[in-house]
Amino acid sequence: MKQLFAVVFIIFGCSLYAQRKIQQPSVFNTDRPKSMSQRWELDTLSSPGTFILTPYKPVYLLPLRWSSAPNGMPRSGNPGEQYNNTNNLDLNNLEAKFQLSFKMKIFQGLFWGHGDLWGAYTQKSHWQVYNATLSRPFREINYEPELILNFATNVDFFGLKNRLIGVSFNHQSNGRDLPYSRSWNRIIVQAGFESGDWQLYLRPWFRVPDKRGTDDNPDITHYIGRGEAIGIYCHGNYTLTLTGSSNFQMNKTFRGYAEAALSYKIKGNLRGYFQVTHGYGETLIDYNNRQTTVGAGISLIEWL
Repeated sequence: MKQLFAVVFIIFGCSLYAQRKIQQPSVFNTDRPKSMSQRWELDTLSSPGTFILTPYKPVYLLPLRWSSAPNGMPRSGNPGEQYNNTNNLDLNNLEAKFQLSFKMKIFQGLFWGHGDLWGAYTQKSHWQVYNATLSRPFREINYEPELILNFATNVDFFGLKNRLIGVSFNHQSNGRDLPYSRSWNRIIVQAGFESGDWQLYLRPWFRVPDKRGTDDNPDITHYIGRGEAIGIYCHGNYTLTLTGSSNFQMNKTFRGYAEAALSYKIKGNLRGYFQVTHGYGETLIDYNNRQTTVGAGISLIEWL
């Protein structure tokens, strides 16, 4: 439990530091209107410049996260990388989960002043902190660096305002040895829309093929999917985020992932946070393991 308190302390420290900087034109300022333009610095009024750390995806801590099907015997889609031990790891249904995420603009005004190049990093950790039998290990940590090129737009589209289009190179891996190693690279196309209290991101992707025979998860797109949609609704002190991905197979092999997250403001950047997920790929090691999870905790950063 001491380790869990340490993580809480670090996250709270980051929040306090961020709030000390709210005098600057930064997206850490919770008093400013939340917009896609602010988040991605799409105009001069919301553009503090390059090499400044700003939020990317939500930052949260779930001390309590329950799973319907803990993956105690992970299997790879590569027949040459199977787990040989027939014993199922004695994982608890209850664990802790947290996510850290930030981005930084590297170049501004590329391509005749219309494009911005960003570097981003997201880390999601699952911690069997209540599992004394296994010495409370980190069950899975996913590392996700990303290089993003965005272009500001201002186009009406069926009642929505298209505010950006972009493309990114995304790498995701869990940094483990075989047979637990999982990784993939993607080219992700991104389009952002907003209308009133709503924002929508559409993110189809193309997986960059790995060398034949060395792929840790050759069938990952069959489970996690070939793209995702992220819808965000913010009203008053509440923010609702719905995320869904799909393999677009409209038959018995249809698979994907769904996530719903609700947060409410407590004070400053501190929010209560409730998350429900269902499907495949909550983590890379679980890419072919279907489960339902429910988690409760706090968040410090949201999509907006």
